[in-house]
Amino acid sequence: MTTNQIPDFSLPATSGTIFTQSSYQGKHLVIFFYPKDNTPGCTTEVQQFRDLHDQFLKANCVVAGISRDSLKSHESFKAKFTLPFELLSDTDETVCKLFNVIKQKNMYGKQVYGIERSTFVYDSKGILRQEWRGLKADGHAQQVLDTVLMLK
Repeated sequence: MTTNQIPDFSLPATSGTIFTQSSYQGKHLVIFFYPKDNTPGCTTEVQQFRDLHDQFLKANCVVAGISRDSLKSHESFKAKFTLPFELLSDTDETVCKLFNVIKQKNMYGKQVYGIERSTFVYDSKGILRQEWRGLKADGHAQQVLDTVLMLK
């Protein structure tokens, strides 16, 4: 991304909706990219965002997770862990590329192409206030909440 303004995008989301970032003007927005549904790190991350979700809502903040998984996979993942926020399906990597989160990674000694775990916090005016890339899942949701709570 070359700007601090949130890029305009829309993606199919769980609950049969289309998530359009412009629909959330006036609210803070947390967009987190994660590699894959039902993997250990990603499960930890979504559970921690779930557990803090009420506090995000009280802070006038919408949370959304994005991966390359299908909507069917997302619906199952969301139901399995009772996630209260939308998961967005970016199977063609359009939004992943927009946010520059597709990277060559080393997994178990092999080079793989995938999503680098990344989170972006936008304020209620759509201005990027914080980003994290290549982060560890455990404890990250609290870090994000702490950042959101400091926004005016």
